[in-house]
Amino acid sequence: MAIDPARTASMHVDQCPFVDLPNSKSDRWGGGVTADEMREMQWVRPELVAQIRFVEWTAEGRLRHAAFLGLCSDKGAREVWREAHEVTS
Repeated sequence: MAIDPARTASMHVDQCPFVDLPNSKSDRWGGGVTADEMREMQWVRPELVAQIRFVEWTAEGRLRHAAFLGLCSDKGAREVWREAHEVTS
């Protein structure tokens, strides 16, 4: 499932909107986005909300085995945050 480029065209920005990139520090699986890789990327303002299926959060704060399921229309980007994990016994 792809995102329609016409929908994101008006959201285009020249610089990365995320404060934690570039991140040249690789994790054990080769993660991280370097400044060179960022030059090849197209950036948009973070306005859309996606539904993502994933297995778990890594120790580095990344999603493990993530899969894009689709865009959500019931929430705005400012209404979404990472929920705290609650351990129940």
